[in-house]
Amino acid sequence: MPVALRSDYDAMRVRLAARGSKDANQVRRMLAVAAIYDGATRAAAAGIGGVTRQIVRDWVLRFNASGPQGLLDRKAPGQPSRLNDTHRAALAAAIDSGPIPAIHGVVRWRIIDLCQWLWEAFQISVSKQTLGRELRAMRFRKLSARPRHHAQAAGAIEAFKKRSRSCWRASRTDTASLPPT
Repeated sequence: MPVALRSDYDAMRVRLAARGSKDANQVRRMLAVAAIYDGATRAAAAGIGGVTRQIVRDWVLRFNASGPQGLLDRKAPGQPSRLNDTHRAALAAAIDSGPIPAIHGVVRWRIIDLCQWLWEAFQISVSKQTLGRELRAMRFRKLSARPRHHAQAAGAIEAFKKRSRSCWRASRTDTASLPPT
């Protein structure tokens, strides 16, 4: 027993919607549905769409649920993230505080180091690519700051910088380099 189509559409209205669409796959699906409205068999509609009858049935179900918008290509959901909000908050805190070389064994975080940290802290195995995607979603970038010793005093850098002499002399002008007057 085939699935019945919506009663608020007919073949002409579906074809008009197909004419206004810019998505070729959606148009192909709508033309197959319009053929069913015209009385074609599901096998004939599958031939129009270039698919099997089972896929035409899926199209009919999507069309019945959402109309022509249901026949647009959808993004596959993919695998859910292994990190939850608690993990992300701990990761952000670890990145913001920076590594402690004596404890973490590194002077700046790399993605591979953060993968190792996640495993040690939460027993979660995450690939470098996945963690990089998660960090970009958390608004972190792959910019590394200059490493800083964990016990460094706040004013130590300014005190260490070399200072230039306060008075500058004007350089001598060579008369040979001046343009003739």
